[in-house]
Amino acid sequence: VQLQASGGGLVQAGGSLRLSCAASGGSFSHFAVGWFRQAPGKEREFVAAISWPGTKSLYTDSVKGRFTVSRDNVKDTVFLQMYSLRPEDTAVYYCARHRFSSAIGRSPPSPLEYDYWGQGTLVTVSS
Repeated sequence: VQLQASGGGLVQAGGSLRLSCAASGGSFSHFAVGWFRQAPGKEREFVAAISWPGTKSLYTDSVKGRFTVSRDNVKDTVFLQMYSLRPEDTAVYYCARHRFSSAIGRSPPSPLEYDYWGQGTLVTVSS
């Protein structure tokens, strides 16, 4: 399975971006999908996740109320809509498919729970 993340770019603080993640050579069908990010010099951290078929979502505290994760199961694509962006949101954003589950828990998952990863898309928020 190959995941293609897109939609990153340079935006001013307070601006918005919409990231997309499309699957090829496989599918997101019946799997939870997560978004993670990694800032320079920092570890990869969880941002958001969505269950299959999309009834539940989970966010890290710092993006709650600003980011929304969604999925289009017909197009096999997952989205991360980001509003009110802050300089601290600057990072490479990765999408990933859960190893085996369609569900998501109540606490932030480890990246180890995800096996297929996109190449990442850079989001830069200027102050």
